Amino acid sequence: MSFTSFNLDPRVAAGVLACKYETPTPIQKHSIPPAIEGRDILGLAQTGTGKTAAFALPILHRLLDGPRGTLRALIMAPTRELAEQIRAAFDQLSRQTKLKTATIYGGVAIGPQQRALRNGVDIVVACPGRLLDHMRQRSINLSRVEILVLDEADMMLDMGFLPDVRRIIEGLPNERQNLLFSATMPAAIRDLSGDILRNPATFHVPHSKPIETVAHALYPVHQQQKTHMLLHLLRQTETGSVLIFTRTKHRAKRVATQLTAEGFNATSLQGNLSQNARQAALGGFRRGTFDILVATDIAARGIDIADVSHVINYDMPDTTDAYTHRIGRTGRATRTGDAFTLSAPEDEPTVRAIERILGSPIERRSTTDANLPAVSGGTPSPRGEGRNNRARNGSGPKSRDDRGDRKPRFGKSEKRSSSDAPRRDARPARGRRNGSSDSDNTFTPSTYRSAGPKRKPASNGDSFAPRPRKFDDASRRTEQPARGGRRNFDDRFEQADRRARNGNDRPTNGANVDPLSSGFIRSARLVEDVVAPNRPGRSNRFDRFMRPDGPPAPGRGPSRKSSPSGPRAGSGFPRGVRKSAPKGR
Repeated sequence: MSFTSFNLDPRVAAGVLACKYETPTPIQKHSIPPAIEGRDILGLAQTGTGKTAAFALPILHRLLDGPRGTLRALIMAPTRELAEQIRAAFDQLSRQTKLKTATIYGGVAIGPQQRALRNGVDIVVACPGRLLDHMRQRSINLSRVEILVLDEADMMLDMGFLPDVRRIIEGLPNERQNLLFSATMPAAIRDLSGDILRNPATFHVPHSKPIETVAHALYPVHQQQKTHMLLHLLRQTETGSVLIFTRTKHRAKRVATQLTAEGFNATSLQGNLSQNARQAALGGFRRGTFDILVATDIAARGIDIADVSHVINYDMPDTTDAYTHRIGRTGRATRTGDAFTLSAPEDEPTVRAIERILGSPIERRSTTDANLPAVSGGTPSPRGEGRNNRARNGSGPKSRDDRGDRKPRFGKSEKRSSSDAPRRDARPARGRRNGSSDSDNTFTPSTYRSAGPKRKPASNGDSFAPRPRKFDDASRRTEQPARGGRRNFDDRFEQADRRARNGNDRPTNGANVDPLSSGFIRSARLVEDVVAPNRPGRSNRFDRFMRPDGPPAPGRGPSRKSSPSGPRAGSGFPRGVRKSAPKGR
């Protein structure tokens, strides 16, 4: 069977010849004829089986008859990379049709997308999130959509896009053709297909077909040994383009950096990159600029990269479906490929589940010739190297008490002797009051604001006793404490109490002075010295704000009758303020 048997429009058939398509894949053979007839389609097939052409060719064939520049076909994809790949496939197949295709996804400016929509497009390939933004801004018109395609529907479910997809579908016309393609059929996707598909033509391509073209191998290593094993495999194996999968984006970046430092031409594809950087990495890998691409699962679905000779699972995927999608990047379209997996001891349950799907055990290969470093300590965490992860999995200390004694850290300018004297900067939460007994001055370590470990009592018998502070009644000044000259609260209390008893601090200009706040007393005394309206040679610029009746009303100058007596009595303005004072009316 060939593509000529589909009776496609000659302009669409010219695009098929330009792409050098010869024999349709099973999913294309079963889905293209009913899709051309206008029926709904439910296709279950893995990535790399030709699903893009399975819905692109019927769409182009149908849109040739009808108005141009009107959005009539909407394709939703879970990732930006897959959306760009679908758009590229439409551009290649529609060279002779003059149909316009646009992509809509986040991570880039929305302005160029709005301009493209205003200029008129026939096909839109969109990610659900940004498509909803255009719908809220009313920059896209979906009232004339005739065909809706959901590609990789199970991945959209995994990424949490299913509620957005349902909201988008509510804004579409009821009379339309629906095509849904998915690699798996979870319950939520089954419910969605039951809601939107009407009497669909269902086709299921078994999973065993693409897996038969891939050779599987397992390398049992510990987490700390994975990088050394990866370098050994890349040096000892004749490879073409290599795709390496990691579980996290931070690890993808780290592994790519390590490979580059070892002389390999590698780059990374992960979520922390901007859209331009992601396109540059993926485009460079396609063109051969990079030999190795380290990616997260974001690139595991739908990305069609030709001539990938090896797929290496640096981290074991979470599910068997994820493993199937990862290795689907190699051995595409009946090509052969190799899939290597670096398996840690804690990955054994997932390995057994994969073997049940394959129907045979995976070959375990020896790692003795790799000269792997020895593993120290317990089994590392499979989810990462963080301290919290180690504590969760029992391979690291679970609390501060399990970490052993640690030496306190000090600054460069502070030197500590080998004695067990308490730290000078250890301060109690509440200081002692004047006249307290020695028994009241004994503090426990829990009263200290110190992040360091518990320390032994001082050799003089006092248990963490603070340094005594001596007061000089003549100068009313205290000895500076050790930590940056900061005074204790109770020292200020005693000073204020002493000043109040001696009559040294008195209310100034009618101010209500709190005898417990020595800071306010010092400020009041400073204001009294600065203002001093009745003392010759003193400025009285703050006097109008210190009078008992308060400052003048806004927009009105001070009354000459209420002006204080002094060097400029009767003027109503202090010296140097007349030009900036508000004029009265």
